[in-house]
Amino acid sequence: MRRHGAPVEDLRATLRMNHAGEGFDCPGCAWPDDPDGLHLDVCENGLKHAAWEMTHKRVDRAFFAAHTVGELSGWSDHALEDQGRLTEPMVYDRETDRYVPISWDDAFALTGDILRGLDSPDRAAFYTSGRLGNEASFLYQLLAREFGTNNMPDCSNMCHEASGRALTAAIGSAKGTVDLRDWQHADTIFVLGVNAASNAPRMLTSLAQAYRRGAQIVHVNPLVEAAAGRTIVPHELRTMATLKATPTGTFDLQPRIAGDMALMRGMAKALLETAETDPSAVDHVFLERFTAGFEEYRELCRATEWTDIEQGSGLAVSQIRRAAEMYRAGAHTIVAWCLGVTQQEHAVDTIREIVNLLLLRGNIGREGAGPCPIRGHSNVQGNRTCGINHRPDDAFLDRLADACGIEPPREAGLDTVRTIQAMHDGEVRVFVGMGGNFALATPDTPYTAEALRRCELTVQVSTKLNRSHLVHGRHALILPCLGRTEKDHQATGVQSVSVEDSMSMVHLSRGMKQPASPHLRSEPAIVAGIALATLPDSPTPWREYAEDYDLIRDTMARALDGFDDFNQRVRLPHGFRLRQPARERVFLTPSGRAEFSHAPLPPLDATPGRLVLGTMRSHDQWNTTIYSENDRYRGIEGLRTLVFMNPADMAERGLADRDLVDITSFAKDGTQRNLRNYTAVAYDIPPGCAAGYMPEMNVLCPAGDYSEQSDQPLMKHLNVEIAPAAADLAAPDGTATASG
Repeated sequence: MRRHGAPVEDLRATLRMNHAGEGFDCPGCAWPDDPDGLHLDVCENGLKHAAWEMTHKRVDRAFFAAHTVGELSGWSDHALEDQGRLTEPMVYDRETDRYVPISWDDAFALTGDILRGLDSPDRAAFYTSGRLGNEASFLYQLLAREFGTNNMPDCSNMCHEASGRALTAAIGSAKGTVDLRDWQHADTIFVLGVNAASNAPRMLTSLAQAYRRGAQIVHVNPLVEAAAGRTIVPHELRTMATLKATPTGTFDLQPRIAGDMALMRGMAKALLETAETDPSAVDHVFLERFTAGFEEYRELCRATEWTDIEQGSGLAVSQIRRAAEMYRAGAHTIVAWCLGVTQQEHAVDTIREIVNLLLLRGNIGREGAGPCPIRGHSNVQGNRTCGINHRPDDAFLDRLADACGIEPPREAGLDTVRTIQAMHDGEVRVFVGMGGNFALATPDTPYTAEALRRCELTVQVSTKLNRSHLVHGRHALILPCLGRTEKDHQATGVQSVSVEDSMSMVHLSRGMKQPASPHLRSEPAIVAGIALATLPDSPTPWREYAEDYDLIRDTMARALDGFDDFNQRVRLPHGFRLRQPARERVFLTPSGRAEFSHAPLPPLDATPGRLVLGTMRSHDQWNTTIYSENDRYRGIEGLRTLVFMNPADMAERGLADRDLVDITSFAKDGTQRNLRNYTAVAYDIPPGCAAGYMPEMNVLCPAGDYSEQSDQPLMKHLNVEIAPAAADLAAPDGTATASG
C-alpha cells in the first residue's frame, strides 16, 4: 500500500474488499467471493490493484499544463499510470499539443454534436472494458442501440470470445456450469493455459484446499508456472504466520503452444480404449440420455493416430495416458481454462474438445464437475450478460425493445478487430472507450494507433493516465470516473453497483473511500450525460437513472433474462446466481442435447526455423497496468523486453542466455513485424515455443491475423523467427517496426 502513496488507513477499506453487500468488489480478477464469507478474502494482486486505484497521487490541470502530449508519448506505460488519478474532464488542444480543462456539460455537448453529425450511427463504436459495473453496462448498450448501432467491441472479443462460442454450440449456454462449491467437491481438476498465481490468485485457495482433501490437480501449460507449485493461503493466519505452504498441483503437463486440443483428443482416445474392457470408464447412461454425436466422436477418436496426437500435443503417449487415467479415476472433474487456450487459431475446436472429454464421463450437471472458463477481469462476464455484445440475438433485442420502448438495430455490429480495421479505413469516425487501455491492449500496436488517430473524436472514460489518452483522434476527451473503491454519491444517496463473477454470481459492490476528486462522475452518470447530449428526443429517463441505480435495476429486471426481482435478490447476503440451464442438464442446443464436436486435429506449425510465440503477463502486472519491471515468479528483475526460449532452440541459433535478439513475426498476408534488441532468456518451455510479455509484444500480432472460429487476435499463436540482434547501435532496446 505504501509503495503507491496510499496511507495506512486505506488498509481498513481494503480489508472490506470482496465482502458481498457491504464492501467493494476487487477491481482485479473475476474469481468468486468465498460463499462462507471470509474475513480476509484477498490476494497480493488484488491488494496491489486496490492500492494503485487508491493512490494519493493526482493528475490535475497543472500536470497537463506542464507536459505536452508529445512529451508524454515518450514516457513508459508504468510512468504514465504511476502519476496517479485523473481529477477533471480534459479536452485536447491541437495548437498547444496539451490537454486543457473542459466542463462536463461542454464535454458532453462536444460528444453529442459530433455523434449527431455522423451520416450513420454505424460510424461510431462503443468499446467496453471488463471493469464496468452491470448498471453502467446496461445503460451503455442502451445508449449505443438507441443511437442506432450494435458496434460494441469489448475486451471479451480478445479474451474469451472462443469460450462463449464453443460452449454455446456444445451445451447451449455461453458460460461455465460450475460454482465455487463445486470446486470444494471436485476430486480431479485440470487447469489449462492459466497461471493462477498472477491472473486469478484467489483460485490458489481452492487448489490448496483440493490438494488437502486428496484431489488430483493437473496443470497444463507450456511453462510450469508458480500456480502449479505451492501457496500460502492468505486468510489462514496460522499458515501465514509460520510461512507454511500447501501444494497446489500433483502433475504438470507441458504441451507445445496450441497443443491442447491434441492432448484432450489423446485423453479421450485413451479413455475409450479403456472402456473396451472396462465399461465404467465412460458414463453410458448419460451419453444415451443427454448427448448427440457420441458414436461419430468415438469413431473419430479411434481413427486418430497416436503418432499424430504426440506430434500435435508435443507430449509422450505415456504422459497422456497418465492424465487420462487420473481423469478416469475421479468421480467429479472440473476442467478450467483461460487465455492460453482461447487465444489460439483453433480455440473453439479446442474448447469443444474439452467439453467432449467432460461428456464422456457425465461431468456436466452434477456436483463437483463441469467446464469452467476463468474470466480475467472483474465484470467481463457481467458486461456480456447485460447486453455488451456486437452480435445480439433476437430474444435479447425483443426484451430490450419491450422494456425500454426503443427499436434496437438488428444487424450485427463490429467487434474489436473489425473496429480497428473500420477506423483505419475511415468507416468508423468516433471511438468511445469505457475503461481499459485500448491502444495497448489490442493487437498490431502501430496499426491500431494509426486507426485511432484517423478518428474525428476519441473519448476515453478512465481513472488514470494511460497510452490511449496519447493516441487520439482529431478531437479527444478524457472523462475521469469513480473507481470501484470510491463512494458513489448521487441525488438519492450513496449508490451500489452490481457485478457478475466468473461463476455467474451477481452481487453488490459498494465503494468505501471518498472520491479522489470532487469533479469525478460515476460511469452511469457519464453514460447518461452523453445520452442526454446525443439523444435529445430520447424516451429513456437518463437523468433519473443516473440519480438512482435502483431504477436502472428495475428496468434490467424487465429486459434481462434471469434478473427478475433484481433489486431484492441482489441485496441478499451473497447476491444470487443466474440460472445456468446446462447445470441442470437442460441443453438449449438445436437437438436439445449436449453436442459432441467432430473437428480434425489442427495442422502443425511446421515452417522450418520458426517458433510459435505466446504473449502473457508478468507477475507484477494487471492487464496493461504495469506495477514494476519485475517478475519474481519467473526470476526476472528490471526487464520486460525479453523472450523466454528453450535452451535447445537458443543453441540452434547460436544464442546464449541474455543475448540480444531480433524477433520477426509473419502474418497470414505475408507482411512482417519486428522487435529489435530483446533479451533472450533460457527457460523451461517446450522446444519450438517462445513467450514474452504483453502489451510490448502486441506489435507482433497482426490486426488481420485472428481466429476464423472466434475472431480473436492470435496473441498466443504467433509464428516468429528469432535471430541474434543486428549490429545496429542506433536501435534502442525493444524497438518495434513493421514491414510489408
